Formats: sequence, structure tokens, C-alpha cells
Amino acid sequence: MATLIYTAITSLDGYVADEHGNFDWAAPDEEVHAFVNDLERDIGTYLYGRRMYETMVYWETADVGAEQPAIMRDYAGIWRAADKIVFSRSLQSVSSARTRIERDFDTEAVQELKAKAERDISVGGPHLAARAIQAGLVDEFQLFITPHVIGGGNQSLPRDVRLDLELLAERRFAGGVVYLRYRSKA
Repeated sequence: MATLIYTAITSLDGYVADEHGNFDWAAPDEEVHAFVNDLERDIGTYLYGRRMYETMVYWETADVGAEQPAIMRDYAGIWRAADKIVFSRSLQSVSSARTRIERDFDTEAVQELKAKAERDISVGGPHLAARAIQAGLVDEFQLFITPHVIGGGNQSLPRDVRLDLELLAERRFAGGVVYLRYRSKA
């Protein structure tokens, strides 16, 4: 059975974007980006909502020529090699390979995907992740806590869920980011 992982880069006060939707403060430096690349290598399928997909589809056509940093070229290859499922009622078409649209988030279908998948699955974006967390589908949480306080905006975790978690790993980066990896005890 595949592991369903929620990964988020979040402010110290728990937001992935400020009240205007800006997340430029969350851009990973080279050290963090290389670490994320290594985590993402095991992902076979990305689950996205429309907004997260529209952010991430950049990697489909990103200029990753030899003049680009190796970590950028590496991530583009990782992203392009994985399947993508976009949950959206408004998106009419996708602009990346290995991508399909599902109109509704069906917890039984995701559970079946987990049971059949040979590689791990990532759920991206706090709104879709909240639905997966509320349904008890998320097995691991990988949080990158940045040294920023945003004061409001788009929360990384839903308010109405209570979980018992086990700390599996932690790492501190030179730029002040802290990585925390938890497994759900449920």
C-alpha cells in the first residue's frame, strides 16, 4: 500500500500564503530545494486542487536548460515523471502530460489508489489536503517551517481535525527552515 503524504512549506504561524495569496516568502533556498527533490523522488502520483495544479504546471514547460541550476532541472524531471490528478469542477483541460481531471474528491477512490499504487502519493495544497486529512487518508505530514510570521491567510492545516502524530524525522537548515516529518498514529 502506498503512503499518502501531505507536504507543505509554511510560515511559523501556520500559513502557506498570506491574505493576498502571496507565498514568495516560502521560496526554498538551494539547500531546502535539494532536500525536497530527494523526498519527491518516491512520489508516483500528485493529487492537486485546481489552484495548486495551476502553480505547479510551471514545471511542465519550465526552461531547464544547462544554464539553470541543477536542482531546478532535477525537480522538473521528477515532476514530469509522476502522474497528476487534478480535482476541479471548473478546470476544463490540463496542460501537462500524465495528468487527468476528476470532478469530485472521492475518498473511496483515493483509498483504492493507495491500495494499488506501487509508489507513494502526494496531496498538494491545503484545501485538498484538508479533505484528505478529514477523511483520515493522510499517512504522513512533511512540514517545512519557515522563519516568517505572516499573521493570516491560507492555513496549512485544517482547524477542525485532531490527530495524534509520531515524529519520524527532523532537520534544521542553514537558512532557518525546519523540516518535520510525522506519521499519523490512527
